[in-house]
Amino acid sequence: MKYSKATNYALHTMLYMMAISPDKPVGVQPLADAQKVSPTYLSKILTKLVKAGLIESASGANGGYRLRGRQEDISFLDIIHAVEGTASLFECCGSGDSRCLIHQEMLSAEQAMEEKLRNTKIYEIAQKHPMSR
Repeated sequence: MKYSKATNYALHTMLYMMAISPDKPVGVQPLADAQKVSPTYLSKILTKLVKAGLIESASGANGGYRLRGRQEDISFLDIIHAVEGTASLFECCGSGDSRCLIHQEMLSAEQAMEEKLRNTKIYEIAQKHPMSR
């Protein structure tokens, strides 16, 4: 199972924002520099995080992006869904019948993984970050 690089960058961006600058806006350039990624590419990811309501953009001289809502509530799954969407990871090659035993097992495994990701909060990881507040 593999998530896109965009998900990797989104998770690290959220971690960086939460650990380093939870209340103040951060520009695209410092976020991109921290991960050695193109600011243009990262901007597309940030747009997805904004649309999902996880961050907000702030304009002006001290503008950038900042976290939105209760930081303690943002889960890995929220971030992954913002980037990857909510479609199932597994597509059954059979008839699509929900009684397919392979489909049932794969769906069960996916649900267990999603539950773990739903319960893992980026805030908890940020608290362990060496540069955290």
